[in-house]
Amino acid sequence: MSSYSKVILIGNLTKTPEVKTVNGNPVTDFSIAINDSFSDKEEETTFVDVTLWGKSAENLCKYKKVGDSILVEGRLKMDRWSDKSDGKPRTKLKVVSNNVTFISSKTSKDTGEGEVVASTNKTPVSQTVRAGTKTGIDPFE
Repeated sequence: MSSYSKVILIGNLTKTPEVKTVNGNPVTDFSIAINDSFSDKEEETTFVDVTLWGKSAENLCKYKKVGDSILVEGRLKMDRWSDKSDGKPRTKLKVVSNNVTFISSKTSKDTGEGEVVASTNKTPVSQTVRAGTKTGIDPFE
């Protein structure tokens, strides 16, 4: 039987992402905080580590900062290593993203209602950063 892994998460960046280069390819490792409310008094925050490669990583680092909301699509990956201090095996589940959508929440001064837009600049424009494209923006390039 074949398997399939797809993850879609919306959360806030826990710190401003920074791009680095691995074997000539840009990459960023970042975390998002996902807040779930169970009632008026109960809230739970889950922190998820994410890896993003290529032009998408560069765009995320260029346009987003700590606290900004993003939508992450990707697959689950289990990292395995041995602890340097005691040699015990360690594991961590993370997301390898192939698509990040920039989300910003704007409140209308007239109605007080929130509007969700995706943007890479100060003008609200629909914007999705896709891995594997020339600009990281147009999936049909």
